[in-house]
Amino acid sequence: MDCAYQGFASGDFDKDKAGLDQMIADGHKVILCQSFAKNFGLYGQRVGCCSVICSSEEEKERVMSQLKIVARAIYSNPPVQGARIVNEILSDPEMTAQWKGEVKEMADRIIKMRELLKAGLKKEGSKLNWDHVTNQIGMFAYSGLTGEQVDKLKTDWSIYMTRNDAR
Repeated sequence: MDCAYQGFASGDFDKDKAGLDQMIADGHKVILCQSFAKNFGLYGQRVGCCSVICSSEEEKERVMSQLKIVARAIYSNPPVQGARIVNEILSDPEMTAQWKGEVKEMADRIIKMRELLKAGLKKEGSKLNWDHVTNQIGMFAYSGLTGEQVDKLKTDWSIYMTRNDAR
């Protein structure tokens, strides 16, 4: 599972990991990859973790051996400053609470911007259904635009987004 934006979907860290909790409750062995680049504002610092649920010490040793091989081949020695920042914040309950509050503020702002976009489109006379804008969660949204419409926004207004699925 990927949990790169925990906290940004709803502003509630527990709610945002409900899928993971269900997988574990159902007895699945889980590999969880988390990135702290976005929710800690540590872009380019390679801060994150890979957690694996194993059923025995022997399995844990085998998994760890393979993860070390993969990690060594990919990055060998990642920068340490970002990991130290995350550790410092998550090791202090007061700083953790402050950080979670700040992430909630960002999530609430994303939700508000979606609402304002939908309202603005309707105010400007759009007759299309824009519910998908406010029904989605997190930092990204599928706009429903065609590739040609995305190209026109880029050419005419210097608005950039990926053309595939207009996300």
